[in-house]
Amino acid sequence: MSGLKINKDGAVDFLSLGALVHRLDPGIIPFRKAKRCEIHVSGGEFNVAADLSDCFGMKTAIASAMSDYPIGDLIAEGVRAMGVKPFYKHFKHDGVTGPNMATVYSDRGCGVRGPVVFYNRANEAAAQLKPGDFDWKMIFAGGVRWVHSGGIFAALSPTTAELTAEMMREAKAVGAVTSFDLNFREKLWKISGGAETAVATIAKILENVDVLVGNEEDLQKGLDIPGPEVAAKSKLDPSIFLNMIDRVIKKHPAVKVVATTLREVHSANRHSWGAVAWINGKTYTVPTAELEVTDRVGGGDGFAAGLIYGFLAGESPEQALKLGWAHGALLTTFPGDTTMATIEQVRAFANGGSARIQR
Repeated sequence: MSGLKINKDGAVDFLSLGALVHRLDPGIIPFRKAKRCEIHVSGGEFNVAADLSDCFGMKTAIASAMSDYPIGDLIAEGVRAMGVKPFYKHFKHDGVTGPNMATVYSDRGCGVRGPVVFYNRANEAAAQLKPGDFDWKMIFAGGVRWVHSGGIFAALSPTTAELTAEMMREAKAVGAVTSFDLNFREKLWKISGGAETAVATIAKILENVDVLVGNEEDLQKGLDIPGPEVAAKSKLDPSIFLNMIDRVIKKHPAVKVVATTLREVHSANRHSWGAVAWINGKTYTVPTAELEVTDRVGGGDGFAAGLIYGFLAGESPEQALKLGWAHGALLTTFPGDTTMATIEQVRAFANGGSARIQR
C-alpha cells in the first residue's frame, strides 16, 4: 500500500545521520533577561532516532561528530539515555576554539510572544564531517531497515551535504528505505550559499530518497517548487500542499511518500494541529487537534518518528499518519526536544483518546 519495500528485520531498525547539539532553554524568560537554563540534548536528525527508541522500542543508531570535551560528554550521555547507538567520528577539542558541539538558544515564548531561536555553530565539529568518515559497509553489515537525514545537517557545509548523499546511495544499495526531512532553515542556508545552493544540494540527495517530510514552505524553498497562486485560507488547509505534489514527484521521481504537519499558531501556547500525506499516489489526512503547548521544539521530529514507526511496524498508511500526528502532538506537551510519551499513549490518542486521568 505504501510503495515502500521495508526489510522485515535487521540489526538496526533506523539510522540517522546528523549533528548533535545542546539546546539552552530559559523557559518563558527571554535570553536577554535569563538567569538560568535547562539543557536539552537535541538535533533534528537525532530527535527522530531518540523518539523511535524511547517511545516506540525500535533499535536505533546515529552517525555523528563528537568533540572530546565536557559538552561532548554531556551530549553523549544524553544519546545513551535515549537508547540510541552512536557511531562517532571523534574530534579533539583544543580547549579554546574547538571543534565545538553546536549550541541552540531557544526560549519558549508565552501567549502573544512567540519563541525566539538563534545559534552558535562556530567551528562546529559536525560541519567538518565529509564523505569517507563512516564505514557504511560495517555499519550496515547486520542489516539496516531505514536511514534518515535532513536539511539542517545538509546545510552545515558542502561536505555534510556530500556525506548525506553518500549515505543515501549506500543505504539504497543494501535495500534500506531512505527518508529526508527538508527542515528548511533560512539562516543556515544563507551561511552555506543561499537559495540556489540549497536547491541544488537537496536535489542531489533526493536522487536516492523514498520518503520526504516537509511543509508547503519547505517544498517551495528547498525544492524550488512554485507556490500557490491563491493563498490558503487556513494553515490547516491541506489543498495547497497537495496541489504541489505533482510538481514534487515530477522533479524528484524517486520519492514515494511526502508528508507534513499542518499547524495554525494562535499563540505560543495554543496551536491547532493536523497532518497530511501523499503515499504512493493516494492522499491521507487526519482530524485537527487543539493543543495546549508546553514546548513546541521537536514536534515535527516527533511527527516524523511516529510516521516512520507506523511504516516499520507494518501499519496501514492511514494509521502511520495518525501515529505521526499523535506522537507529534504529545511531544509538544513535554519540555525538551525528545519524547517522554509511551507507545500506549500515542496509540490511544491516535485512536481518538482524550486527556482524562488514567487510573
